[in-house]
Amino acid sequence: MELEPKVDSPAARTYRATVQYDGTNYYGFQRQRHGVPSVQAELEQALTRLVDRPVRVLGAGRTDTGVHALGQVIGFTIEWPDRHGREVLKRALNANLPMDIVVSDLSEVQPGFHPRFDARRRCYEYHILNEPVRQPLWRYRAWHVVQRLDLARMNEAAALLIGAHDFATFGRPTVGDSTIREVYAATWRGAGQTAIFEICANGFLHRMVRSIVGSLKMVGSGRWSIDDFAEALVARERKRSATAAPAHGLYLVSVEYDN
Repeated sequence: MELEPKVDSPAARTYRATVQYDGTNYYGFQRQRHGVPSVQAELEQALTRLVDRPVRVLGAGRTDTGVHALGQVIGFTIEWPDRHGREVLKRALNANLPMDIVVSDLSEVQPGFHPRFDARRRCYEYHILNEPVRQPLWRYRAWHVVQRLDLARMNEAAALLIGAHDFATFGRPTVGDSTIREVYAATWRGAGQTAIFEICANGFLHRMVRSIVGSLKMVGSGRWSIDDFAEALVARERKRSATAAPAHGLYLVSVEYDN
């Protein structure tokens, strides 16, 4: 089955789109076997309805089950007439998507664009609801942690992540064998009842952010010292990580490219 139009077709155009979604009802971004719901499958089905042929969508990040996105980036190639334009395409695409997925930005790019391999920097946020009593409206939006967390200690530990390190303690590679990644920013901030962790890097291992958050939570609660966190990082052993934070507090915020 041909999934993309021929590149020499006069109407064939490659697009880059920014996508937001609530990941609660999906088994991650990536298309799954046996037809279980995924964000990629919903996007491909919507595009297929528009152009009346199968369309392949590529994503910048394979977010896990329950993970949300404010700035996922996708790429696809379709035949789309000049007279319609990209704004018409964006409106039509959103009209065919479920209410928990939306295309917020759409632009035409050069053929060959790959949202994953062309990316230079990715940023995630993790949200913790740090209150004694749970709040039902946050149950799929943030990790509820009852014990008061010390953000200053968590920031001191998070600073150890900056730079190029072997992060084998906190995840496994998604492509190849290397577990070395470069982290550009890793900070906690308070926002009312919520503690928000922002981390930006050139790439992430599978479950890396959630494992880091789970370990930093141990520091913030006083169960780990900052030295304990440092030792876990340099150990490069998966078993040295604390339990990963739950998926529903994680957001893919942005993906950046050279342009």
